[in-house]
Amino acid sequence: MSPPSIDRIYETVPDDAPNGANGTSKVPLEPGLSEHKARGEAMKFPAPPVFEDKLKERAYLKGKLAAAFRIFGKYGFDEGVAGHITLRDPVDPNTFWVNPFGVSFSLMTSSDLIRIGEGAQILEGGPTRLLNTAAYMIHHAIHTARPDVVAAAHSHSIHGRAFCALGKELDIITQDSCAFHDDHVVYENFNGVVLAEEEGQNIAKCLGNKKAALLQNHGLLTVGHSVEEAVFWFISMEKCCQAQLMADAAGTTKKIAEDDAKFTYQTVGTHRAGWFSAKPLFDLCHRDTGGEYLE
Repeated sequence: MSPPSIDRIYETVPDDAPNGANGTSKVPLEPGLSEHKARGEAMKFPAPPVFEDKLKERAYLKGKLAAAFRIFGKYGFDEGVAGHITLRDPVDPNTFWVNPFGVSFSLMTSSDLIRIGEGAQILEGGPTRLLNTAAYMIHHAIHTARPDVVAAAHSHSIHGRAFCALGKELDIITQDSCAFHDDHVVYENFNGVVLAEEEGQNIAKCLGNKKAALLQNHGLLTVGHSVEEAVFWFISMEKCCQAQLMADAAGTTKKIAEDDAKFTYQTVGTHRAGWFSAKPLFDLCHRDTGGEYLE
């Protein structure tokens, strides 16, 4: 008679059975956990919550947006009053939330955020009702052109703007840069601060269906299906710019082969990968601030 399958053995052994019961073994470092149950739990990655109540979803996402600014502040991505991250409103998707002009990233709270409608109208929000015109022109165009985009991030980070002065795409020279393989563009025009609707539309058109843009002589722009994803791509792209600037200064870099870059992208460059990679940053922000950003 053939022996029972391993899966069947694990299924029939109680979790509190001692090691060796029915010829099975426990997971060594997890007392009381069978190997079969451990297998099932191993790949249960966390996922963003799903809300039936759109008002509750709005409150939750505004908290994430406020945390995103705290993270940007911690990384030094603020440059005076420049920089903005937006969140498509789940209640009215034709509007978006953004930081009020002149409020420090590092002090941002959920109640500070302002909701913007058509024509740059401030519909509601915190006590500072000032809107950065460039934020509206760029983000309104992106949210209009890309219904899939929940969040978009742009700031004048030091390595990003240094690399953007070169007017070229990232080389795929590291595992992390594979997340941007065939998924970023260079916007080659620079016409000063983006104060015209046409300029914002041109940026959105250049971005197309990609996750990131290098705005020549300006800085980085990233988008995502969540606030967390957009934030992680920005931080990762900033570090990729830094790595390439350092590597190019040291010598001739070795490029990752096309097939290897495509394969790696499937692991590190997906929407879920972006969201999950940002989770530790947001967890740390919550601990460090004691949840103050949720006020």
